Amino acid sequence: MTPTPGTGPAREPLGSAVRRAVTPWTVLVVAGVIALQLLFIASYVGALHRPELRDVPFGVVAPPAAAAQETARLERLPGSPLDPRTVADEATARERILDRSIDGALITGPDGGDTLLVASGGGAVLATDLQRLLTGLERPEGRTLRTVDVAPASPQDFDGLSSFYASVGWCVGGYLCAAMIAIVAGARPAGLLGAVVRIACMALVALVGGLGGAVIVGPVLGALPGSVGALWGLGALITFAVGAATLALQGFFDIIGIGLAILLVVVAGNPSAGGALPPPMLPPFWEAIGPALPPGAGTWTARSIAYFEGNAVLGPLLVLSAWAVVGSVLTLLSAVVRRGERQGEPLAGVF
Repeated sequence: MTPTPGTGPAREPLGSAVRRAVTPWTVLVVAGVIALQLLFIASYVGALHRPELRDVPFGVVAPPAAAAQETARLERLPGSPLDPRTVADEATARERILDRSIDGALITGPDGGDTLLVASGGGAVLATDLQRLLTGLERPEGRTLRTVDVAPASPQDFDGLSSFYASVGWCVGGYLCAAMIAIVAGARPAGLLGAVVRIACMALVALVGGLGGAVIVGPVLGALPGSVGALWGLGALITFAVGAATLALQGFFDIIGIGLAILLVVVAGNPSAGGALPPPMLPPFWEAIGPALPPGAGTWTARSIAYFEGNAVLGPLLVLSAWAVVGSVLTLLSAVVRRGERQGEPLAGVF
């Protein structure tokens, strides 16, 4: 039967459809995405576009009079690339490089041959720039300079970046898991039990992802030497710390919490992590915030495990633990403070 003209359902006017689609919430979300995009560009380019050495902790080993003279000469270099300090002997210099209190050292030899100690495991670009800087300095006639890598990066670890990429992968696992929970069950937990279940799920994902990442970068690819067990523990802690923080942000800010997590971990955390550029080569702002964020704490710890005998990891591990504990507590608190009706949502009774 042919419908009578004019009797069918009325078509919605275009203007009305546009007004219904373009709500204040839509505008807010789009504006937030654009802001995040621009912050991403500003953060990465701002941190990495002009690397330069600045205040690099650097040891000088020489007889007392010569040590004072050499230290003063290095302090007067344009741009203050080095922060030199006298070290008793070569053995002490090597020890301090391995415990990560200095990044290099100049050893003045009695026979006219000087030695530059570097550690490419802490970042190949830093070791290369130190070598370029010291080689380019005017030296007394007859003195030579050779370079010794005290903590060399693995041949399978190009530019010493594997620690950074592993840490970034573990961070991604944390906030993606939290985001998937939000997509499946809603950004906010149904109640205290739901929050506990979410945290337990995150812990399980962290254990599995941490082990998988450690096996891939260790035995499978040979990119990072060091203990697989230690890297597993680190990967699990990074994943859980970022995941718990994302759960907490979702609990208080709903779906916007995912964007806030990306802002902290990706936009601010990745360029300041010391991956592409080690901390002494980053601009002051990024150098300052990097150690307090999971990618930076994770990259530093992974390098210490792989190349520096596990030294200097207490501070970064405390940072990651703080993210994990505070994130978990705030996730539980959000479930108590911001209860909501979740009728009809998938898995609402569980999550």
